[in-house]
Amino acid sequence: MCANVLVAEDDVKQAELLRRYLQHEGHSVVVAHDGRAAIDEARARRPDLVLLDVMMPGLDGLDVCRLLRADSDVPVLMLTARATEDDLLLGLDLGADDYVTKPYSPRELMARVRTLLRRTGRGSGERVHRVGGITVDPDRHTVLADGREIECTPAEFRILEALAARPEQVFTRSQLLEHLHGFDRFITERTVDVHVKNLRKKIEPQPRRPVRLRTVYGVGYKLVGDHAP
Repeated sequence: MCANVLVAEDDVKQAELLRRYLQHEGHSVVVAHDGRAAIDEARARRPDLVLLDVMMPGLDGLDVCRLLRADSDVPVLMLTARATEDDLLLGLDLGADDYVTKPYSPRELMARVRTLLRRTGRGSGERVHRVGGITVDPDRHTVLADGREIECTPAEFRILEALAARPEQVFTRSQLLEHLHGFDRFITERTVDVHVKNLRKKIEPQPRRPVRLRTVYGVGYKLVGDHAP
């Protein structure tokens, strides 16, 4: 079950840890480091789930939850160091769907995420990614290029799926390596380049002049629509 997840966490290291675990589970992740940014991202992106830290600068997590509930029924999983019954009840009264107290086990948190997504039916709809003439269907594990089904290796599919889920976003080689976790313990950033080269042979009209899977020199790669400038 793939979902679009908003992580609202002011601790940069903790936010990065959450992002990695969520991406490893197959989710798309956006991170906000303060309450106001979290509200803006939630309204712009309409996520399937919000992981919401209670203690944030500006608007705290409780204020964010209150504002979210004014115009959205998005599931909210609150993260807090406050473990008293009154604190937990306040968050639930404001509309939080679940609570995890810090410090928490990342594995337990991911289990809570899966349970909450199943319970609310979020992230279980269409997961098909369409970018120009490219269609990636993670559930069926298929890729179409201009309506023609192409064969991808598991590693190629993981890279293309990550790029297609966030069109126009530039991924560094290190970020794409995160999506290959578990395939080969000896993979390097050079491995990503090889997979990209092979993908271009399959999805590009002219592989030596790619217009879809583009290189952003000095940074990494991005997938764009066919007519992107």
